[in-house]
Amino acid sequence: MTHDRRVALVTGGARGIGLGISGALAREGLDLVACGVRPEEAAAEALAGLRQAGAEVLYVRADVSDRSARERLLEAVRRRYDRLDVLVNNAGVAPSVRADILEAGEESFDRLISINLRGPYFLTQAAARWMIEQKKALPGYSGCIVNVSSVSAEVASVNRGDYCLAKAAISMATKLWAARLAEFGINVYEVRPGIILTDMTAGVREKYDRLIQQGILLERRWGTPEDVGKTVAAMVRGDLPYATGQVVTLDGGLTLLRL
Repeated sequence: MTHDRRVALVTGGARGIGLGISGALAREGLDLVACGVRPEEAAAEALAGLRQAGAEVLYVRADVSDRSARERLLEAVRRRYDRLDVLVNNAGVAPSVRADILEAGEESFDRLISINLRGPYFLTQAAARWMIEQKKALPGYSGCIVNVSSVSAEVASVNRGDYCLAKAAISMATKLWAARLAEFGINVYEVRPGIILTDMTAGVREKYDRLIQQGILLERRWGTPEDVGKTVAAMVRGDLPYATGQVVTLDGGLTLLRL
């Protein structure tokens, strides 16, 4: 390795939850690769903020659902840093159309599954192979993979079945990769956010404002990307030892069963 600082690749890392994660990792002293589908100029303000936090930042425009784009993404990381210590699978989309599962069509389903499930699954495969190479070459190397899922992995929403299925599958992917990579000392974790204030949830802001006031959460506030970022930083820092494959749910008590 020629780059001294640890390097994290955060998909969707220049907006929403991904930006919260990138910011937390920048403050931890990691350098960053933020991947997104927007032109770099559209992410310029976010990238500038990450650099002000002390990180060297590479932005790569890539759609994780596309195999060639994933290959270009990792090659860009190799060229710039020649190392990868952390992968955060955060990029994801909402359904093109929220539709009752009795009416939902295949086109929206295929698009969402390719971005939210197939993309991160095979990006993890490629990144893990590289991490294993690094582990074998450098005994002190410590890799980490974090999957960002959702409470929708367990909470059914019948007007966005594709999203729920993808997030449930990402949960199983966490278990699979944790089991497969344990022999190499590569920890795999999952963070499962609940109601988080981002541009993705802007369209349902009024609905969730009302539900929060009515007591759907124990902590009566929206979650923030910074909440998620702090948890991912702890995982990357090594503050969750002896816990590979585990899930941290950040939902303000939404899924806590209570009478």
